[in-house]
Amino acid sequence: MCGIVGFIGQEDAKEILLKGLEKLEYRGYDSAGIALQSAEGIAVFKEKGRIANLREIVDPAVEAHIGIGHTRWATHGVPSKANSHPHQSTSKRFTLVHNGVIENYELLKNAHLQGVTFLSETDTEIIVQLVEKYVNEGLAVEEAFRTTLTLLHGSYALAMLDSENEGTIYVAKNKSPLLVGAGDNFNVVASDAMAMLQVTNQFIELMDKEMVLVTDSSITIKNYAGEVVERAPYTAELDASDIEKGTYPHFMLKEIDEQPLVIRNIIAKYRNEEGEIELSQDIRDAILASDRIYIIAAGTSYHAGLIGKQFIERFAKIPVEVHVASEFSYNMPLLSENPFFIYISQSGETADSRAVLVQTNEMGYKALTITNVPGSTLSREADYTLLLHAGPEIAVASTKAYTAQLAVLAILSADIAYSKGLEIGFDLTQELGIIASAMEALCGDKEEMEQIAREYLATTRNCFFIGRSLDFYVGLEGALKLKEISYIQAEGFAGGELKHGTIALIENGTPVIALATQEYVNLGIRGNVKEVVARGANPCIISMEGLEMEGDRYVLPAVNEALTPLVSVIPLQLISYYAALHRECDVDKPRNLAKSVTVE
Repeated sequence: MCGIVGFIGQEDAKEILLKGLEKLEYRGYDSAGIALQSAEGIAVFKEKGRIANLREIVDPAVEAHIGIGHTRWATHGVPSKANSHPHQSTSKRFTLVHNGVIENYELLKNAHLQGVTFLSETDTEIIVQLVEKYVNEGLAVEEAFRTTLTLLHGSYALAMLDSENEGTIYVAKNKSPLLVGAGDNFNVVASDAMAMLQVTNQFIELMDKEMVLVTDSSITIKNYAGEVVERAPYTAELDASDIEKGTYPHFMLKEIDEQPLVIRNIIAKYRNEEGEIELSQDIRDAILASDRIYIIAAGTSYHAGLIGKQFIERFAKIPVEVHVASEFSYNMPLLSENPFFIYISQSGETADSRAVLVQTNEMGYKALTITNVPGSTLSREADYTLLLHAGPEIAVASTKAYTAQLAVLAILSADIAYSKGLEIGFDLTQELGIIASAMEALCGDKEEMEQIAREYLATTRNCFFIGRSLDFYVGLEGALKLKEISYIQAEGFAGGELKHGTIALIENGTPVIALATQEYVNLGIRGNVKEVVARGANPCIISMEGLEMEGDRYVLPAVNEALTPLVSVIPLQLISYYAALHRECDVDKPRNLAKSVTVE
């Protein structure tokens, strides 16, 4: 979940590294640091907090043509200057940044580094100390680096400098994402291509258990046996403007507003020349050959999976189970005879989901990844990929990726249904077009959303979301959005479940946001609202046009009832945004969180 950058070339590395870290700050913002190498040695600057804090302490007089940088999301050790990266060996010859978790770091420390004084609480420091140990014992630097790598258990993306070799960055990867970028008389290292789009759009993907020697004129990839691996670069198809806020105050608001465009883009990508939904025949055949689908995901993607289950079962008539990735990998249920796995991940790097994918690959089961990032780990390692085509999502709280996931899941469900000769009862592309227009109307009603946030959430310490059927799953996502960016304790419940215990928490004025977009449960959820009102709750009913009743706080534009989650979530995203804004929270970078969860 941390971010790494590196540069080696003819230009001054300092500003390139700092700008790169700013692009990666969504990956972690507990602390940041850079190491700049010149003929005078390696100068390290690091500080607790944001990149802005680091900028203030970097000496502008230091000029270097090689350097590495890091922005941290804390795992081992509290956020502090001492625990921030880069870390150095005892002699300060070697300087290293690391993303990931070294599971056996204490064993390595006790077995190989007795007597070494450590300056941090991190697992990272043992790596750089091991390299120095093996160099002191007579190994060449490359061999010492490789020997150290073979001892590490866990996940890591590494970049290391050697003060006695100004011409090389030593790089390695296992499980954690890392790219090497190619330029003209320079090369770069980055956790994410967007960090280095400022200088190149040519990147080489690294595979697990590969090390790389990066100079200003060469990129040499080797496996741990020392054998050279040839791999051509790819072009990162990202528009630099996509990763800028433009006139928006926050990325989250920009990304909420981009959702209508994303839906229209998805329609265009998955529609054939006749205007019909059409996916890969290979994907279709693999799903049709299965007897049960297992959706594996985490966080917002898990909530999308819950709705995807409804789409697949309702349209394609295939049974579906949805599982939290971090639990599934350690507590796998009894599987059906011919399972098919769908992994949902915005980044395609979610460590918990990848742990399951590794297991299911070993078991020989087919898998599909639904992701926003082509070439990501989950995409590469699954048999098939469906892309979200949502463009870069920078804000930690996911918005457009969530609705893109729903749209792609609906398209997948419809495609499988059509291939089975089933009718879903409506024209999906036409209905998605209507949804895009409804999204535009909702995004244009920001003043009303802000007023709802003020009215219900300005001073509350908790909030409940309730709904039935699809609305329940949307409520889960609404609660997650609110809690993660405004720090209001928020929970989502099935409408009938609140009274089975949690209604004890209802007090006078407790806000309860209720969704009423499904006709067949409309009266049921309204009965649940009356139950909480009788205990003093302050209800906010968001209903669908055609189902509205007197007293409803907001009425959504009418869309096909089977697809309402794509629309009903928009007000919840905007309400959460304004609640966080008025509480003076950092909307794009909420505390303790990071965008890409690359550690288990």
